[in-house]
Amino acid sequence: MKQTLIDIAKSLVEFPDEVVVNEKISGDVVVLELSVAQSDMGKVIGRQGKVAKAIRTVMRAVANLEDKRVIIDII
Repeated sequence: MKQTLIDIAKSLVEFPDEVVVNEKISGDVVVLELSVAQSDMGKVIGRQGKVAKAIRTVMRAVANLEDKRVIIDII
């Protein structure tokens, strides 16, 4: 699941080397913290948060396949 988020984020940003995902697992809940370069933050969030919402939707579908819940924090 972590690798899926990394692949999505790297395809969106201008500086893919600065994409970092930290994973915290607590039972069936997985918290993924996505960190990108400051100049790429707008690309990951999108206008009115539409890109971020789409990322969360895709990741929720991936988590559902593994019977998990996922929380995506963009920091």
